[in-house]
Amino acid sequence: HGATLCLGQRVQGLERISEDPPIFRLTTDREEHYTRTVLIAIGVGAFAPRKLDRPGVREFEGRGVHYFVRDLQHFQGKRILIVGGGDSAVDWALGLEGIAEHITLIHRRDAFRAHEDSVRKLFQSSVVVKPFYEVKELRGDEHLQEALIVHNRTGEEERLEVSEVLFCLGFVADPGPIKDWGLEMDSNGIRVSPRMETNIPGVYAAGDITSHPAKLKLIATAYGEAAIAVNFAKTFIDPSARAFPGHSTEVMAGSRSSQGTGNP
Repeated sequence: HGATLCLGQRVQGLERISEDPPIFRLTTDREEHYTRTVLIAIGVGAFAPRKLDRPGVREFEGRGVHYFVRDLQHFQGKRILIVGGGDSAVDWALGLEGIAEHITLIHRRDAFRAHEDSVRKLFQSSVVVKPFYEVKELRGDEHLQEALIVHNRTGEEERLEVSEVLFCLGFVADPGPIKDWGLEMDSNGIRVSPRMETNIPGVYAAGDITSHPAKLKLIATAYGEAAIAVNFAKTFIDPSARAFPGHSTEVMAGSRSSQGTGNP
């Protein structure tokens, strides 16, 4: 049987409704699905931009405060403040140079986490770089008009005339409703056994959402974890099945042996 793809749905609930045979009910925002096993492979969850808790920041979201650049031309001829010290902050500062009228980049430290070559280009550009500065307050009327920044070592304050602020402070991952499904979790994700089993029999997990002593958050190991989870989920459904199905070369060799090796 082929797999049934259900796209455009968000899983909201997981409930075991039968013990023998084990059956789970998955509730989405559109319908319900029934299954004998579940494999959770959601990465680290949904991402949301990390937001700064300072006066005026929330108030000017959509009126001068940005967390993404959706249209370069929106910044044409504008005075911009970029906040952050990672790749996104440095890359956007360089990318908007020549489009914006003026760019200031502030970072709370003097060490940048961006690629070394990008940092070198940043200091050779027309972007005004101010280390050890942080946003204290954003001000304006209908639209953002100025930013008050403060030196975090001296306490010196400075007003910047800006109409746009781009915050590049990283993202916060949220695993979503799975926190309420009774799964055993720690700060790194869902705890799993070497077989990718969770604490709920029949529910498996793989990829970045998992946590175990040998965890490496790499694409290659995530593929391996998925293969482990799927094969042991098969044995959960059918205890007579083998977790290791064998290699394709073994199947081909067996087929040749059964057909004989006589000359054509």
